[in-house]
Amino acid sequence: MYDKLVRYLNRINQWRKQRISNSNFLILAAAVVGILGGIASSVLKELTHYVANFLQNDLHWEYKYYLYFFFPLIGILLTVFYVRTFIRRSKFQHGIPAILFNISHNSSKLDFHNIYSQVISSALTVGLGGSAGLEAPAVASGASIGSNIGRFFGLNYRETTMLLACGAAAGISGAFNSPVAGMIFAIEVIMPEFSIPAVIPLLIASAISSVISQIIYKEPLFVLITKGWVIDAFWYYIVLGIIVGIYSIYFSRLNSYLFGVFRKIKNQYKKAWIGGITLGILIAFLPALYGEGYITIQKLLDGNYPSLLANSFFSKYQQIGWALVLFGALSLVGKTFACIITMGSGGNGGMFGPSVVVGGLAGFVFAFGLNQTGMIHLNVTNFIIAGMAASISGVMHAPLTGIFLAAEITGGYVLMVPLMIVSAISYFINKGILKYSIYTKDLAAQGNLVSQENKDHRVLRSIKLKYLIEKDFVILRPDDTPRSRSADIVHTTRNIFPVVNREGELTGILHSDRLLELLISNKAEDQNRLIKDIAPPPDKTIDIDTPVFEVMQIMESHDTRILPVTGTKNSYLGFVTKNGIFNKYRHILKRQEDYLE
Repeated sequence: MYDKLVRYLNRINQWRKQRISNSNFLILAAAVVGILGGIASSVLKELTHYVANFLQNDLHWEYKYYLYFFFPLIGILLTVFYVRTFIRRSKFQHGIPAILFNISHNSSKLDFHNIYSQVISSALTVGLGGSAGLEAPAVASGASIGSNIGRFFGLNYRETTMLLACGAAAGISGAFNSPVAGMIFAIEVIMPEFSIPAVIPLLIASAISSVISQIIYKEPLFVLITKGWVIDAFWYYIVLGIIVGIYSIYFSRLNSYLFGVFRKIKNQYKKAWIGGITLGILIAFLPALYGEGYITIQKLLDGNYPSLLANSFFSKYQQIGWALVLFGALSLVGKTFACIITMGSGGNGGMFGPSVVVGGLAGFVFAFGLNQTGMIHLNVTNFIIAGMAASISGVMHAPLTGIFLAAEITGGYVLMVPLMIVSAISYFINKGILKYSIYTKDLAAQGNLVSQENKDHRVLRSIKLKYLIEKDFVILRPDDTPRSRSADIVHTTRNIFPVVNREGELTGILHSDRLLELLISNKAEDQNRLIKDIAPPPDKTIDIDTPVFEVMQIMESHDTRILPVTGTKNSYLGFVTKNGIFNKYRHILKRQEDYLE
């Protein structure tokens, strides 16, 4: 049955190649990716919010916050169990950095299981209280849909990458019901080196995903009614942008530090227990950390500020203004820790959602705190929205995404100028201190980040030596003689001969001029000399794991264009040539050029 289905689909693909041009097919494929990406993000939201709404709203108990201690731990343990049990044949990768890595180092290939495994694992994590966002899993699922459709239909790297980006845009659009932000996110984060024609498929995928999401999951993320902003608040927005920009630096550095701590814990279940219990304690004291945190932000947008302390140990202080400011600040810092702990301990989610919540809390604390002084009255709702935009801009180095996402999900288009101000300032501060965003910092540290800087180094780092090994060389044995191998020596197109013993070890190197000199000698003993007696050991060998960039440096220092490659115990594998490296280098540049067309 499966074989018949594959043959049928292959016939459809062959018909498609004959009747539809790739440019037109890309538009159709983008629409399909938008539909499937919208469905995936909607299913993810439905699953997660069903569990979260039951625990937060349908379950009525005066001391229900005690349960918050257990549910996040259960969610992380279930996520780890699911990944280790059902995703065993391939590596399970989290979030946006994995997508960026696969674009630059794996020809935009994402494993098929990401389409469903991201949905299941993140629903388990976040639905049961894990303090993370659903957007990164939605992006990963949508990107995997685009990648696999591109690969199935035999599209090239440029076209497959485009569909992958369409899937990422669909994930953001479907998760937030924000088609413009979805498209801009794909451009700013997934494929920053883009051209105008690339916008059309992204627009289609993002718009269709938003429509599908609204059909399946009609509940808006936030509901807002705002009349605009006043010019007198201009300087306060500047101050908010500065504050959030500085905090976004702390956010990024804390993320790197805590992930480093969790990486040292090798046992996955031990890691889950430590993270789950820690998260449970945080949520028990700060209920706003539960799940995505959007419910808390919506209540703040509605003016229900005492909700910050509802269902907490400190609920009796709900009507004290400065207590709300303090609790909001604690929730802001706690959310930062909680989301990193959730993902570092084995849960699946993303930083996108938490950065929105952290920014919203920062805007609330800033504006509501100033209002408590009695010296000024700021529109708290507007500053919550501005804080969202500033946080996204700083943490992700995506100012346009921050501006349009905050405007779309809240309907706050009248706040466009304040959103532009805070986003620009936050981005400028974070970018000035931290060269890389929260998504790209680890990739850059590992040398896996694709950027315009150090272009030669970047391209060479993307090349694997094992794919450059040339093996069409005549192998000589130590006990051979020039006469016994004369036919092979004369007819080969290569001018270098590896000498390899019966165990496969490379023992020497001979050049054709030396062998021909012995073959044409008038002395019989010259023609019958053993190869092991005339072959010198190689001056330099290259291990199979040597980076290509280092290979080029070695070639330059030894003034050679060819080097032997060896494996374990000096086993002969072949040769790498400078011409081979240059050809691969030009191929990658051409592929990237096609990608940008």
